[in-house]
Amino acid sequence: MKLIVGLGNPGLLYRNTRHNIGSAVVKAFAQTHRVTLRKERGVPAVSGKLNFSGNVMVAVPLTFMNLSGGPVRQLCEKYAVSLNDLLVVYDDFSLEFGVLRVRPSGSAGGHNGVRSVIDCLQSQDFHRLRVGIGRPDHPVSDMARYVLAAFNRQERVELKGIIDKACACCEMWASEGVEKCMNVFNGRNSSSGSPE
Repeated sequence: MKLIVGLGNPGLLYRNTRHNIGSAVVKAFAQTHRVTLRKERGVPAVSGKLNFSGNVMVAVPLTFMNLSGGPVRQLCEKYAVSLNDLLVVYDDFSLEFGVLRVRPSGSAGGHNGVRSVIDCLQSQDFHRLRVGIGRPDHPVSDMARYVLAAFNRQERVELKGIIDKACACCEMWASEGVEKCMNVFNGRNSSSGSPE
């Protein structure tokens, strides 16, 4: 079983925020495959199974971002998913808006959701897809306020194309592996308890 998890915060308040682009990608990916995400029994997450390139599950935790690791660990245990078959999709403000980066492992890089996943899995050795949300044009004293804000008008114009590209990356990861994704999507010209 391969597992693709999109990180975000639950509820309407956060649905269209920058911090939720990971969950937006996974929800769009499920929709592309005509799969409805349903509440996972015994796990605070919604999930669905896709039938291509073997068994692929997509999921979105229903916890706040900084508690994402619990549902990820529970899903991995419930479905015997190895860390090498786990892809976590999330936002990254260190990348320009719309840039995609695939990595086979790594640190949390200041991302509270990823830190929670690392802590609960007791490992950094899982695959991740980082989706760039960029930095604000002007200095801000509170980055949490920036990532928890909605996309601006220009970003919303570009958002569908970025999500579509991230979905294509998820599909390639599931069917052809992380190395292929890195080669295709990491190219120089590829633009590809609390909520924070």
